[in-house]
Amino acid sequence: QVRLVESGGGLVQPGGSLRLSCVVSGTIFSINAMGWYRQAPGKQRELIAGSINGGSRNYADSVKGRFTISRDNTKKTVYLQMNGLKPEDTAVYYCAAGRSYTRPDYWGQGTQVTVSS
Repeated sequence: QVRLVESGGGLVQPGGSLRLSCVVSGTIFSINAMGWYRQAPGKQRELIAGSINGGSRNYADSVKGRFTISRDNTKKTVYLQMNGLKPEDTAVYYCAAGRSYTRPDYWGQGTQVTVSS
């Protein structure tokens, strides 16, 4: 069983930054990919960043150039650095993992990010 626990969400002003963390525990040999999704009120959950073992990274156009996904294997942690935050980035952010980040096998519980002045 794999468990993902996110942290780092909160309230931030437009233009500000946050770093989300996702700690992975359990049987992780099946994890090849990690990703970050978000779901805004009234909208579908969307993939915003993904990373394959070995470094390949992809981003949604809406966050490209502002968000960065990274990982620290020694800490079994994946990060999402978010800069230049906008009100439209307000959402619940979820960490996901599995053989593919586009079809993940495991999900975290989510962390709320609110961008507002």
